[in-house]
Amino acid sequence: MPIVNCGRFDVNYIEDGDGFPIVLIHGLAGDHTAWLPQIAAFKDTYRVIAMDNPGSGESSAVDAPVTTEELADTMIALMDNLGVDKAHVVGRSLGGLIGQHMMLRAPERIQSMTLAASTPAVDRIGKRILENMREVLEWRDNWADWARHSAHVFVAPAFYNDNPEAIARIEALVGNEARSKISYVNLNHTALTHDTSDRLGEMTSPTLIMAGRQDPVCSMQGTDELSAGIANSETVIFEKSSHFFLMEEAEKSMQTLTDWFAKQTP
Repeated sequence: MPIVNCGRFDVNYIEDGDGFPIVLIHGLAGDHTAWLPQIAAFKDTYRVIAMDNPGSGESSAVDAPVTTEELADTMIALMDNLGVDKAHVVGRSLGGLIGQHMMLRAPERIQSMTLAASTPAVDRIGKRILENMREVLEWRDNWADWARHSAHVFVAPAFYNDNPEAIARIEALVGNEARSKISYVNLNHTALTHDTSDRLGEMTSPTLIMAGRQDPVCSMQGTDELSAGIANSETVIFEKSSHFFLMEEAEKSMQTLTDWFAKQTP
């Protein structure tokens, strides 16, 4: 897959399809493969672009602290490199934090924004969870142990109990020992220090807010703040799900995105 320089970071990406662009930005624990179902679903209608965020996959490591503002600049630079003037942007978790700053820094580049499992600032319980995850990795220095201690937080209890094979796949994916540990530590801190609480009123792009009712990482408190603060927004709640509602309620989430893109595409 191609790698392009986007300023501080070299970014690895994949794209498929033709049509109006969709840019997919994954979360803290993932890489571009987190979006394979969405790429398959939308490539026949849209030009779908998914990257490895800095610190993930084949992109540059994040070996020093970085802010969500800097990562937003990286994503805008990727759009520049690919000749994308305007796009639907979908940011999940950390990707949603990045997406908020994309709206603030370059609103003219955003046809629509989807904030999935996002928040204006990680609340107290979310901070405790992220701090615990970072400490497990630092103490154990082993991704498999980190995955075993962390995966249950990403899904609702019923999903965890009823889908052992899916949980095993999640643990295998996020427990990949090829992942950069220093990048995770730095990006974990990036998420913890993100705060757009006092700037939500400046975000004017059409925005879809998607959230899992049972998500403790980016909780309903943050979802409610996004919904109230971003005037040009609509919110869809996934009642049975936690942080990974795109997988837990896959059919509903895919239909929600399909309808949103259809409505917002020029």
